[in-house]
Amino acid sequence: MHVLHDAPLAPLTTFRLGGPATRLVTATTDDEVVAAVREADDSGTPLLLIGGGSNLVIGDKGFEGTALRIATRGFALDGTRLELAAGEVWSDAVARTVEAGLAGVECLAGIPGSAGATPIQNVGAYGQEVSATITEVVAYDRRARETVTLANADCAFSYRHSRFKADPERYVVLRVRFGLEDAGGLSAPVRYAETARVLGVGPGDRVELALARQTVLRLRAGKGMVLDPEDHDTWSAGSFFTNPILEQEAYDAFLARVHERLGTDVNPPAFPAGDGRIKTSAAWLIDKAGFTKGYGEGPARISTKHTLALTNRGAATTEDLLALAREVVAGVRAAFGVTLVNEPVTVGVVL
Repeated sequence: MHVLHDAPLAPLTTFRLGGPATRLVTATTDDEVVAAVREADDSGTPLLLIGGGSNLVIGDKGFEGTALRIATRGFALDGTRLELAAGEVWSDAVARTVEAGLAGVECLAGIPGSAGATPIQNVGAYGQEVSATITEVVAYDRRARETVTLANADCAFSYRHSRFKADPERYVVLRVRFGLEDAGGLSAPVRYAETARVLGVGPGDRVELALARQTVLRLRAGKGMVLDPEDHDTWSAGSFFTNPILEQEAYDAFLARVHERLGTDVNPPAFPAGDGRIKTSAAWLIDKAGFTKGYGEGPARISTKHTLALTNRGAATTEDLLALAREVVAGVRAAFGVTLVNEPVTVGVVL
């Protein structure tokens, strides 16, 4: 376990933003993670968990308390069963599953961050979500003060949500277990229309496993969604807003606003979201509200490659970023009556 005081946190985030922590603890084993959490809880010290830092917006004043960086390592395959330590780099783990010929997470290639964060957000992209392959999550329960194992059904997974996100002060993810598929070197069925189009296949078809991963990486890179220290479009948290899910009545009102503003021949993206609800596209809303790629004149701007990513152009502060986010939220609400919700976790600030 390594301890630093008055430690900068910005270098530990993909935004490269935020002030220092009173104390930064780096834990490399599950026991060290649990010990650091217990110490903070016993002393009443505020605790901030940091994995890959790809989903954090930390205030310019930093964090008064203990920041715990989870740097555990562990990649264990037993047939089609995979166990990852929470600190494993997710994109590296995906690459290794593809090399092993196992399908199920290949379309989640290139997503930044750590394996331990994936069940919290129910990370998903290009037609796959981790909830489809996660079998168990091993976590430290701060309320019960013990390590517990939660089956998939107990994790309350939904779109970009889970039991862990609903109660963020309770669980610290230590390990994640997956059940993958040996499909003879082929991918899981391709579900995402853009991926299928680029691959030249139909929805539900399978392709060569490595090709699926490589295609997703190219698509993500074209949108600035693969980390590159030389590319400021990747100094972001990826998608800053979740896609809105609307009840039918709210969707009807939204559609009327769209037709009034853009014309009756314009229809927004719409996807069934269960229980009679409809999911639409945050990126579409942002663009149609006037916030196009590259929008902004300050050090925080919308990505030049994707309207859903807010970026640090190199000299931004967290307040610069939040000012842009608030402008986008207000503009979309004024145009379409829909309130966007941020996907990254905010620390010491409120959007």
